[in-house]
Amino acid sequence: MRLDIPGTGARVLVRDPGPRVAEIVHTLLDGGAVVDVQESGTHPVVRDLAARRLVTVVAAPDLTAYDVVLRDPALEAQEPPRPSTGGRVVLVGGGPGDRGLLTLAGMQALREADVVVCDRLAPLGVLDELDPRPEIIHVGKIPSGAFTPQERINEILVEQAQAGRNVVRFKGGDSFVFGRGGEEWNACVDAGVSVTVIPGVTSSIAAPALAGIPLTHRDVIQGFVVVSGHVAPDDPRSTVDWRAVAETRMTVVVLMGVKTLASIADALVAHGLDPETPAASVADAGLPSQRVARGPLRDIARIGDEADIRPPAVTVIGHSVAALRPQDTGTS
Repeated sequence: MRLDIPGTGARVLVRDPGPRVAEIVHTLLDGGAVVDVQESGTHPVVRDLAARRLVTVVAAPDLTAYDVVLRDPALEAQEPPRPSTGGRVVLVGGGPGDRGLLTLAGMQALREADVVVCDRLAPLGVLDELDPRPEIIHVGKIPSGAFTPQERINEILVEQAQAGRNVVRFKGGDSFVFGRGGEEWNACVDAGVSVTVIPGVTSSIAAPALAGIPLTHRDVIQGFVVVSGHVAPDDPRSTVDWRAVAETRMTVVVLMGVKTLASIADALVAHGLDPETPAASVADAGLPSQRVARGPLRDIARIGDEADIRPPAVTVIGHSVAALRPQDTGTS
């Protein structure tokens, strides 16, 4: 039976410990609870837990001091937690789009949500599995289409949390890798709203891996850099030092760079990167529509266009692109 613990730091008392006390305690600790056990000191497992400083043994506890009291090891008589005194926001990175790459912690946060504020690139299919179903608010930013300003997204998160609701901000990839999660965090903090983060599998690593491209490879590449291609190198809004990127001798991963890829390639070549450097663009990573285009740096933009590479896509530039041998599929 799943334990519903009202947040990290909740005080939980386990009474009448039995044969499952170790499992119960570890489950509670995984949830961030502080655990006391009411016991006379004769239970060997409880003594071991106390010796490892996982629990505190109390003889005559004040039951009103606890958020949850478990009356038996089977959890059949669990008392309900106290009602929440306010809402909160959880920033959940959903990974590159394949529901299998959503973390267990992210899925649990969705199950506990009153409202989900989601992007179009999150694995939205998992929302249909939620019971009861939370309110779903779509705030996707579709290229050349529907667009919810970031400022409005911040307002929605704060408004919903201040209404006492458990809010999940659900987006693709990782919230803190070009996901504007930092802005959402600051908006919550400025408004006095509790906010936590559940990391997601970032597409900067996942997309190449799903295409069979390692970002590092022993004796070939010893590091990688991730840059935004949202604006071209000659755009005054660009803060990327493309000369430094070209001189790193590391794998270069470009996110949000489909439209600017030709100018990015030109800039890297102009700053000394070999135009024959292997490159690959991966679109819709992890989805049935995944597509991969490969070619030398100087031609990758054209090859990607011919292969119908469209956002969302990740481009990888470096010798690690050609580091792995192709698999023999056994087909003729």
